[in-house]
Amino acid sequence: MSDHPENEPFEELAGDEDAAVDAGGTGADEAAERQPEDLIRAAEDRTLRLQAELDNVRKRMRREYEDAQRYREIDLLRDLLPVHDNMLRAIEAAEKASDVESLLSGFRMLAQQVEKLLEDHGCKQIATEGTAFDPAVHDAVLQQAIPGVEPGQVVGVASRGYSLHDRVVRPAQVIVAKHAEE
Repeated sequence: MSDHPENEPFEELAGDEDAAVDAGGTGADEAAERQPEDLIRAAEDRTLRLQAELDNVRKRMRREYEDAQRYREIDLLRDLLPVHDNMLRAIEAAEKASDVESLLSGFRMLAQQVEKLLEDHGCKQIATEGTAFDPAVHDAVLQQAIPGVEPGQVVGVASRGYSLHDRVVRPAQVIVAKHAEE
């Protein structure tokens, strides 16, 4: 047969098939013809099963994605609810108290609580005072001529701006210095 013993069983099998085909269409010939058909059916069945499994995985991933999108704010809301509770308590206290200083102190504490919450969620305040105007993070609402201040410098803030990671959530509305008019 062959010089390599590992090839002998294959060559013997191949020789037997050739003999069956040469025999002129005996039962072995029909079995040889059905075997490729069976293999094709099995491959088609396997393909259909894999396609169905892939379709199920896609549907499950879509459902999970939609759920994640639908409930993405839940952690933020859980953190905001205590702040809201404290705000309601401050309003209640304001209705009963005549001491303005204690109310002011309470509202400062609320503001600190909100700032910490924002920071914990990756939301940071955009730098404004003393910085150069940057249209990517600042929105100029007013220009003022201020002696001794270089034009283009931020000199005031109308409302704070915030960014989340590398995206601007809300640009800071700022007052920008301009050249003094003569």
